[in-house]
Amino acid sequence: MPIWRTLRDFVRAHGRGALVTLADVKGSAPREAGARMVVRPDGAFHGTIGGGRLEWEALAEARRAMAAGRRALTRLDMALGPDLGQCCGGRVAVHVEVFGREDADELAALATAETEGPFTVSAARDASGRIVRRIGGETPAGGWRERYEDQATPLLLFGAGHVGRALVLALAPLPFAVRWLDARPDAFPAHIPANATPAVFSDPAEEFAAAPAGAFVLVMTHDHALDLAVVAAALRRADISYVGLIGSATKKARFVSQLAQAGLDETAIARLVCPIGIPGIAGKAPAVIAAATAADLLIRREALR
Repeated sequence: MPIWRTLRDFVRAHGRGALVTLADVKGSAPREAGARMVVRPDGAFHGTIGGGRLEWEALAEARRAMAAGRRALTRLDMALGPDLGQCCGGRVAVHVEVFGREDADELAALATAETEGPFTVSAARDASGRIVRRIGGETPAGGWRERYEDQATPLLLFGAGHVGRALVLALAPLPFAVRWLDARPDAFPAHIPANATPAVFSDPAEEFAAAPAGAFVLVMTHDHALDLAVVAAALRRADISYVGLIGSATKKARFVSQLAQAGLDETAIARLVCPIGIPGIAGKAPAVIAAATAADLLIRREALR
């Protein structure tokens, strides 16, 4: 989740926003230190620090702090079992920070840095109790460093038909940055999730010349000849982590033969996954295929971490 862009947008739209950070974890806890969520004054939020009573208390404190216009950092120190009645046996510290329109320049700078890739800030509390962050630079005495990165896996999705649309919706809350491609300019819906970027393409080779190493690829265009061209271009990149093609075992056999005729070697062709999705789910409705495929992508993503 883009922390600083979300916080900037909340402040612009609602005047205030709060950043809730799981600052320290000892023992067992629902999330790791560094987990964050961003909260609006009305209680709506993005992200999670683990759910349950812990998150409920943190949300309540964030809303109180925003309503009071509190500027200093609030620290909540809680034992998950004795204090919150949660089964986890650990102890956590939660930081709550409030930002307003007076912080617009700081938020804009951090949001811009976030769009450019992973970045590090030096952080320290000032005399008022607020955390002051500077991008890069030396860590001040008594300060610390924070790293922010979008850990979304890049995914090139070729095809904006029924399954493509269902899959984009299934992937919307998941850690994937989707480049959604179709050869037809009018193929995309009016509303597209924030983690998906639509683009019209004509040459698969151009797309794969620019694709990041480690990207996932899913192919489900409106045309089998175009599917074949995209798959061939994807398999020629040995550093593409996953190449999936919608279709049956029969379609795969046909494609394997055609790819061999096109000069791809057995090692490259063996990387093609078709059918896609988790085995054992037989439904062919777009939403069912999308759910099975999204789950399979998560499993493959975890295996690479």
